[in-house]
Amino acid sequence: MKGWTTRVLWLLPLLLFAGLVWLMAGNLGKPTQVVVESRMIGKPVPAFALDSFEGGQGVSNAAFAEGPVLVNIFASWCLPCAVEAPQLQALADRGATLIGISTRDTPEATAAFLQRHGNPYARIGMDPAGRLMLAFGASGVPETYVVDRQGIVRFQHLGEVRAEHVPQLLAELEKAR
Repeated sequence: MKGWTTRVLWLLPLLLFAGLVWLMAGNLGKPTQVVVESRMIGKPVPAFALDSFEGGQGVSNAAFAEGPVLVNIFASWCLPCAVEAPQLQALADRGATLIGISTRDTPEATAAFLQRHGNPYARIGMDPAGRLMLAFGASGVPETYVVDRQGIVRFQHLGEVRAEHVPQLLAELEKAR
């Protein structure tokens, strides 16, 4: 009887390890990020008014009357926001109106970020507490939204905008006309 329990006690850690390896191997190749779609798609953006980072014209719901527009939520401390900067400029160069929302940031850091990476925005509003970001239903930065003339959110792009996303965002802007 002693030999049997010794073998079971010896095999138990080995079986647990094999089970862990099996579980991990079964999850290889599966997406690691959970996509959080905004609850605001198809709904109007709540009323808001944000100050500009440089003391000029800020951003409010009135900006959507020029629509449709791309609303890009970004921050100076966000590395993917720096990565997407050339694509945002490409969108602006192709006629897209971009409204920037600098979230959880300072005016000085925002100015330095724009100096370093360029400024494709028609207007930029400061959202220091992240309230507007949450109102949009954003789960992080960067996120980009298509908003029509009536202030209705029509499309959400999660993460940084890459070169392959530019045609899709332009098409979504066209659909929102």
